[in-house]
Amino acid sequence: MHCPFCRNPDSRVVDSRMADDGSAIRRRRQCPECGRRFTTVETTSLSVIKRSGVGEPFSRSKVINGVRKACQGRPVTEDDLAMLAQEVEETIRASGAAEIDAHEVGLAILSPLQKLDEVAYLRFASVYQAFESLEDFETAISILRHEAEVEAKAAKGQNSEKSPL
Repeated sequence: MHCPFCRNPDSRVVDSRMADDGSAIRRRRQCPECGRRFTTVETTSLSVIKRSGVGEPFSRSKVINGVRKACQGRPVTEDDLAMLAQEVEETIRASGAAEIDAHEVGLAILSPLQKLDEVAYLRFASVYQAFESLEDFETAISILRHEAEVEAKAAKGQNSEKSPL
């Protein structure tokens, strides 16, 4: 690591700490030449492999921009989109792979988007999964309705088990 002040190619680590919920390491370094201290942040690199075979660094902003289009006109805030992008990145990093297909990024978006807004989920899924007919939409809507019914029954079952105090 080059010193940003005198460009000496050597530095000594003085302190290391976890940053960003453990996804990065913050290091305080000292230059043996000029004695000045500076901070570095180290993260693992994550590359997304596009359909063309070209790799590019993972970008939360690209996730947000892609999902923002599906959320247009929906009650979804910028904070919601930022949290979704963070969840997608955490899911991808948890896989432990340094490279991931763009298709896998899209799959990682679907689940948190479904929880965030079902209409936006259908919009995104229709493009991402290349819906070709009304039947594709009907199938997706049927699955969403079934999952909502299962969740409602589970919530109702939990509420009925509680005894009144």
